[in-house]
Amino acid sequence: LARTLGVPLFQEQGMQVAIAAAGFTPGEADTLRRAMGHKRSRERMAALRDRLMQGMMRNGISEADAERIYKQLNGFADYGFPESHAASFALLVYASAYLRHYYAPEFTAAILNAQPMGFYSPGTIIEDARRHGVTVLPVDVTRSGWESTLEVREAESERGERRKEKGVGSREYHPHLRGRFSFLLSPLSSLAVRLGFRVVRGLGSGAKEKVERALRDGGPFRSIGDMVARSGLDRGALRALAEAGAFDALVVGEPNARRRRVAVWRMLEAFRDDAGPLAPSRSRPGVPAVLPAMSPIELTAADYRMTGISLNGHPMKHLRALLEPNGVRTAREVLAMRDGAHDVARAGLVICRQRPHTAKGFVFLSLEDETGIVNVVVTPKRFERQEALISRERLLLVRGTLQVERGVVNLRGETFRALKAEVEERWGRGHDFH
Repeated sequence: LARTLGVPLFQEQGMQVAIAAAGFTPGEADTLRRAMGHKRSRERMAALRDRLMQGMMRNGISEADAERIYKQLNGFADYGFPESHAASFALLVYASAYLRHYYAPEFTAAILNAQPMGFYSPGTIIEDARRHGVTVLPVDVTRSGWESTLEVREAESERGERRKEKGVGSREYHPHLRGRFSFLLSPLSSLAVRLGFRVVRGLGSGAKEKVERALRDGGPFRSIGDMVARSGLDRGALRALAEAGAFDALVVGEPNARRRRVAVWRMLEAFRDDAGPLAPSRSRPGVPAVLPAMSPIELTAADYRMTGISLNGHPMKHLRALLEPNGVRTAREVLAMRDGAHDVARAGLVICRQRPHTAKGFVFLSLEDETGIVNVVVTPKRFERQEALISRERLLLVRGTLQVERGVVNLRGETFRALKAEVEERWGRGHDFH
């Protein structure tokens, strides 16, 4: 255990302890390894207890010390894993961190296209990417493919300064595209992530093939009618796209807040055939439908309902005007505070709930707002008192004491309240106790 400072981290070390202390054979130690890695490890370890205890006492270890070693091995079964896995995980972490830092748009698009996977939802992945400077563009039937893709965009804000430095009309290679992707781009360009059709819920398993075939055979969709005619999607899938904002670019002359409802109206109009002379499929010219605009929070709610992703503002952004006068801090403000601060108020979308077996009943929450994520620690007693609220509510207001240790910031939750938005939607999907 010297190289891990006396703490067993790997299953191989547990096997070595059994061989050295209890006289296990390599075959018996492998049985111990399988017991530690099994989902019912406690039961399997209990079956090996007598063999371990007897072996240790035969080797001169007192019963009390043997019991202590057994308990440590038993507890180790909850978190130990093979050393080869640790090496693989370390490589994955390093490679992922490198790509996320130096190739952030590419990494974001790739992770979105690999869903469902991992710990965080697509909404949280995108919120984090945007906080780190990645431009994310919505689903657009005139530009999107089935998968999320990359688009080259001009960095308008940098145009003046960069032209002064390099000279007007100069051209450069984008750093993300050097090496084997070293084709020349337009001056002052950057990469943005364009969300694909796949992020829209309700398209069904056959939608991918239909959409890709239509794009391959006829190119991008040019109008709502063209989309209805060529895509082969049913009315439910088309409505899902309209409600997700995918038709917004085709609804010209309408303010952003009205485009989705107008798109649904026009899609339904294009989808149905004439039902005789008294029910033509086209509206009378000059008499457009007058539909109410959606409020900012309704747009965000529609985004979460249809895609789990919102580019129109995080739910907490819409509540900030109410929270600020009551002393509720943003994640950015909390992360800058000092250890021991009392009565710190923090509100956010619960993106993760955990209650590990090794945590002795403690519960851990991750609260996300428009500025970042803060972790909340809940003691077993407090969790028991408000278990239903803490386990189920998606928007929470937490007050407590701040704990900062070696740069790690946690809020020790003391009081919990549910927050209600104007629009009753289930804000995203969290990672709850998995």
